[in-house]
This record gives sequence, structure tokens and C-alpha cells, in this order.
Amino acid sequence: MSIEEGWHSVDDGKKLYTKTWKVKDQPAKARLVFVHGFSDHCNTYNDFFPTLASKGIEVYAFDQRGWGRSVSKTAERGHTGPTTRVLDDIASFMKTVIPCPIPLFLMGHSMGGGEVLLFMSLGPADIRKHIRGYLLESPFVDFSPESKPNGITVFLGRMAGKVLPRHQLVNPLDAKLVSRDPVVQQQFIDDDLCHDTGTLEGLAGMLDRTGHLATGKIRIGDDAGEGGVTRVWIAHGDKDGITNYHASKALADRLQVKDKEFKTYEGYFHRLHDEPSPYKEKFMDDVVEWILTRSVDPVQVEDSKAKL
Repeated sequence: MSIEEGWHSVDDGKKLYTKTWKVKDQPAKARLVFVHGFSDHCNTYNDFFPTLASKGIEVYAFDQRGWGRSVSKTAERGHTGPTTRVLDDIASFMKTVIPCPIPLFLMGHSMGGGEVLLFMSLGPADIRKHIRGYLLESPFVDFSPESKPNGITVFLGRMAGKVLPRHQLVNPLDAKLVSRDPVVQQQFIDDDLCHDTGTLEGLAGMLDRTGHLATGKIRIGDDAGEGGVTRVWIAHGDKDGITNYHASKALADRLQVKDKEFKTYEGYFHRLHDEPSPYKEKFMDDVVEWILTRSVDPVQVEDSKAKL
């Protein structure tokens, strides 16, 4: 495995930190673009990305606007912009790996999982047609009851957000809900880049996304990927105390998609990839199997030559 770091400039000049885990000493079998979650960044995934690379799957990841190393000053923390800006940033990064000579997949965790679900519906068609499949890990379709804010807080936050969209609000995640592994819990607590800070505009956008996903207002067609086919895999732990397992399952049940799978991980917390051994290895093996099973067919010639 080889690792590369860099920066990607989006259309408004903002620079996003990027990191790539590449396959070494063997041809890559697939390429995965990964979108991280709230109060997270692409360097927190420990064994997950190196494991994928060791199995022939390249990983391309970036720190979203307002998070990780893409933040250059405190005032930028959590400043993601509205949902349109979030989706535009994902699309811009996707363009750096397209055309792709091997099957291309898009995966998101938590908040990033909710964003990927919206991208499946609202992302540019000229990008989605290159995506062989979508993977969602603990997607943020709704809050888990343990983490759901009360209605008054949400209402007041939305009202204030119209006047002060960039006002920052710290919304701490409980480290004990992240993983059953105490080492991972402490890693989260000690990581200054996991700053738990959102803006009122960003938080309102996130709430709108979950509301639309949870109520079925967002329609995901069976033609959102390469070859006019949607392939989707959703994984969720039934003991997740941050995002709602049951809302995720209900969304999966509603999806009118032929190639779909909802995988329940009994007893798992929020970061399926960071649970204690041997549980995290089980999850990683499942991700690898799903991707490689769908990477047997070659990339369609017309897609691989398409120009964006």
C-alpha cells in the first residue's frame, strides 16, 4: 500500500485536504471514494482504509469543508454551507477520479452516508453514471433517540440560523456511543480535529436532509449508477446511539432498487469499522466482498470515455 496526501480546489477557491490509499504490487480491482461524517475527518478510519487497499480496493477520501485539515482557522469550523454546497463539493472531488478505468464506488459514513443518499438522487447525472455502486455505513437518516435534540432547540436554532447562518454551535457527540472499543473512544476525545462544531446553517441543512430522507421525500431511482443501474448496500448496527437504525432500515425497505442489501450488525455501535476485534474485521470483510463481487464486469466503454 502507498499513501498520498494533497489538496483539491473547488469552484469557489476553497481547498480541501485529500488522502489516497493506493494498492501496491498488484493491479487495483476497484476504486472507492469515501465521505466522512460529522465531527470527523479522513484520518480517523484506522485499519479500515489500509485493509481495503490490501484487498485491491483504492480509497480516495477528503476532509469535508468545515472539518479536519480543510479548516485553516477556528471561524471555519463546521462551516459546510447549505446542502447544495455540500453536494457540489462531493461532485467536484468525484471529478478528480473520473473517468475511472476500474469499477468506481461511492461510500459515506454517518452524516456522509446521508449526503451520499442525497447524491444518489440529486447528484449530477454525468457523474452518477460512472458509479458502479453505493455503500452507506450507519447513514444519518434520523437521530437515534439517545442523541435526538428536543423540538424547542431545533425550532430556536432554525430561527436564529436565518439571521446568523455562520453562528457556531458546539454539539458534542458522546464518545461512549461511537464504539464499544475504549481505545477508539479515547482517540475521539483526544482528537482536536473532531471539534463537534457546526454552524446554524450547516446544522439546519443536515436536519433538512434527515427530514427528507426519513419521510421519503427524496426519491432514489433504479437508474442512479453505471449502466443505468442502482446498486446499494446499507450497513447499520442495531445498538447505534447516534444515528437511527430503524429509520435506516425503513428507508432501505422503501427503496425501489433491484440490487440492494440492508445488513444488520447485531450489538454494534456507530463506527462499524472501529468496533473491537473480531467485529470490525467482519464488517470490513463484508465491504470488500460486496465491492469485489460487483467489480467482475469491466467498466462500460462509453462511460470510461465520457467527458465531464
